[in-house]
This record gives sequence, structure tokens and C-alpha cells, in this order.
Amino acid sequence: MFAGKTDELIRKIKRYEYADVKSLVFSPATDTRSAQEIINSRDGRRIGSIKIKKAFEIYDYVLLHKPQLVGIDEVQFFDDSIVEVIQTLADNQINVIVAGLDRDFRGEPFGPIPKILGIAESVIRLTAICSECGAEASRSQRLIDNQPADYNCETILIGDTESYAPRCRHHHKVPNRPINDQTKNFKRALKNNFDKIVEQSSKD
Repeated sequence: MFAGKTDELIRKIKRYEYADVKSLVFSPATDTRSAQEIINSRDGRRIGSIKIKKAFEIYDYVLLHKPQLVGIDEVQFFDDSIVEVIQTLADNQINVIVAGLDRDFRGEPFGPIPKILGIAESVIRLTAICSECGAEASRSQRLIDNQPADYNCETILIGDTESYAPRCRHHHKVPNRPINDQTKNFKRALKNNFDKIVEQSSKD
């Protein structure tokens, strides 16, 4: 989040429209941040969109309007059927541009994104700036009462600055993340070794 993915989607679609390429833009009905059928970027860009509940609804609109280009925002909120839709459109010479988060708030692969990445012709990976240290932020920190959300919270929660913050790997925290016993032992041993090194350095 906060990386400008929607802004980049709108920019790319507008670029095609300047060349008289007919387009349709879709977004999931689960994204209720805007009641209107409009996608807004944080930089103020806007473009009309069609809100849909199911990925296969795209077929009906494509048959009716015959676009040469289809854009899909917040693609992570669709189920895996969106992968088949994207593949079918591309196979039938309809360009497809999608924007979405590749990781959920836990830092794990988000919905259909891994499969979409697998069939994509090209991928642009955008990052925000960590709100803690100013480094490149590749993760979205969910906050509840200004504290990191528990691993067991629901995956999908539509929010903005009050719910999420951009974080780097180091500052991204997920309480109660399940880990294997071998991983626990490794992390404990790693910490003990580091503590010994620090202690030895202080003696030197």
C-alpha cells in the first residue's frame, strides 16, 4: 500500500486512451472506500470503473462494449477465477493491466496474485517508504488501536491510513505468527550466538 499502484494503473490506461484504444476498468465490489464507480489514486488521478462481485462478470461487459484493453484494480480481492478471466482475455488479443497487493497484512501471498504473476508478460513492482525508518517498504502493517494486528485477524479489511501503514521487512510485525519448532530453536540459537558476540565485543 501507499506505493502508487492505482496511480500507475490509471496512468497506463490513460496512455492507451490517448491513442484511441478503447478500455474498460473494473474493481471489486468489496472495495467500499468509494461509493461511486470511480477509482481514485492518492495523487488525485481518477478514472471510471465498473464494480463487480464475480470475476466472470467481466465477460458480459467485454462482449457488450468490445474493449481493446481491460484494467483491473485491487485484483487481490478476487478469487482464483480472475486468473482464468485474465488468461482468456489475453489469449483473445485483449490487453489486460492489473494492479494489486502481492502480500496481505501478514506478509504472505495475497489471494490470486501469485498465479497472476505466473502468467504475466511483464511485472512492475512498486514499493512505498517505511513509516518507521524511511527504507523501502514492501509490506503493509495492519494497525488496530495503533498496535500491530494479530496473525489470526481476518485477511480482508478495507482501510486506509487509519488501518494500515507501509513498513519494511525489519519493522513489519505480526504477533502470534505460527512457526515450526525447528524455526523457533534456530531463532533462539541465533539470538544466543549474537548475544555472545556482543558480550565478547564489550569485553574487548
